[in-house]
Amino acid sequence: MAATVPSDAAIAAQPAGPATESLVIAPMLIVLVVAVGTLLVGDRPRARAIVSLAGGVGYALAVAAIDWYVVLAPNAPGVATYQVGDLPAPFGITLVVDGLSAFMLTMVAVIGIASLVFSVRVLPELDRRSYYFPLFHFLALGVTGAFLTGDLFNLFVWFEVMLMASYIFVAYYGGPQHTRAAFWYVALNLLASAIFLLGVGGIYATTGTLNMADLARRLAAPAAYGIDPTPVVGLLALLLSVFAIKAGLVPFQFWIPTAYRAAPPQITALLAGATKKVGIYAIIRLSFTVFAGAQIGVDLTVPGTELGVAGDSPLVLVGAALFVMAAASILVGGIGAVGRSSLEGVFAYSSIGQVGFIALPVAIAATTTSSELRQAAILAALVYALNHSLAKGLLFLSVGTVRSATGTSRFDDLGGLAGRSPPLAIAVFVGSLALVGIPPLSGFFGKFLVFDAAVEAEASSALVLLLVGSLLTIAYATRTWNRSFWGARTEAVEEAAVDPVQVAVLVALAAAIVAVGVGFEPVYEFADAAAEAALDSDGYVEAVDPCEPGEMTEDCALEGATGNGGEHA
Repeated sequence: MAATVPSDAAIAAQPAGPATESLVIAPMLIVLVVAVGTLLVGDRPRARAIVSLAGGVGYALAVAAIDWYVVLAPNAPGVATYQVGDLPAPFGITLVVDGLSAFMLTMVAVIGIASLVFSVRVLPELDRRSYYFPLFHFLALGVTGAFLTGDLFNLFVWFEVMLMASYIFVAYYGGPQHTRAAFWYVALNLLASAIFLLGVGGIYATTGTLNMADLARRLAAPAAYGIDPTPVVGLLALLLSVFAIKAGLVPFQFWIPTAYRAAPPQITALLAGATKKVGIYAIIRLSFTVFAGAQIGVDLTVPGTELGVAGDSPLVLVGAALFVMAAASILVGGIGAVGRSSLEGVFAYSSIGQVGFIALPVAIAATTTSSELRQAAILAALVYALNHSLAKGLLFLSVGTVRSATGTSRFDDLGGLAGRSPPLAIAVFVGSLALVGIPPLSGFFGKFLVFDAAVEAEASSALVLLLVGSLLTIAYATRTWNRSFWGARTEAVEEAAVDPVQVAVLVALAAAIVAVGVGFEPVYEFADAAAEAALDSDGYVEAVDPCEPGEMTEDCALEGATGNGGEHA
């Protein structure tokens, strides 16, 4: 067994007790029960709405409890695990919560509540579609499972749960354009799922395990387990392409504009604000927690050129690939957003560009040898991801508000919205400024930390890209505001009936953006704990405590049966 040295945080923290361990599975159980409950109430819109909202509040409270008792409280353990059926890892199904997964779950809880309230508000228009709320919660279940799972195969399973619900939402309205968007969305993701499954099978054939902690332990000492880790580089490249599709990074971005336009706006807010982060989470988790300890020679050159990457870690491949994809995303997304003719078109292309701002510091973290800079870069990516979730959730929900009030979201039919509904205008203005990075909003700290990571890495090309991307963001945010909210009122805006509850949801998200910026210190500490957890591979292995080969029939099985796991490591 590879030596696992307890981290400083692990030494200072108390081990997770049974109550804390039970918290790990709480969000999944709540959202599963709510999904089934909304099915059982049948075609009764009010009952579905009440069950859904109660479940959403319960989910948020469970995530808040995890944040405090696992990550933020004094002497919190920092990581907690739950072995389904008390079968020990790596033989059983492992669920893990640490700072990284807790940070991601918090984003889901915030955007999920906003999308849920918004959905309930438009329910009268959807009262014959009784499958809406069950699908909503199954989508949340897939996202939650992906953030909590401790093994690769179950990560694949939860991806599929998430995708099956999102397939239906993309085709929800049933028109030709929605069906076409759903077809391409399904086709691309089925291809991605096949590649994912191929990569998972290859990793199991190479290493003999799919448990992430066990995988990290074996890759850190391949000779002790008699494995040749060389194929892992190619398999990691396969998985990276799958996660890039989920995140919408160029060149895998082409599904985003059509899918985001086709889905209901409140679902698009959830897709952009939460599900897109699953791809980013998987890249960070696998690259830094699982594969970072592998010492594997990488020497790849583009045929016919001198361009290539070389090093003794698979992270050099991750860093190079992510840098190229992030750079292309910033440029393609930014330029594409400037030329769109509708609100959802701008925000969809903006999502492509903004995810580049998240991926770029991750690329810096993968290529640097400085542990301080690596943690700072991951922290920057997480803070920017949080800002993206809040801002893009707000902006896509605003598309729903504008469309329900005016019947359109095209710039040619809009104008003067600021005078028609000042609270709506202020909320969208705050969301736009957060994307630009104006202080003291959450976007300022996200962008500042990303720029700071690039400066510390002395990556001049990254700085140029970030500067160009920021200028493009200012350009399309200004154009969107001027075409929609400024100028003379159009006929559609003059006759608009703006829903106060929908606007209240937008104002609440805008207030959250301001609150994160003004009270940034605790957010910074949470993100820093998440970044530290992502890089603490030894702490992760120690917490999951997978059995050694051969232990299953001896001590480890006994520990699993008696609940005394952790003594054999």
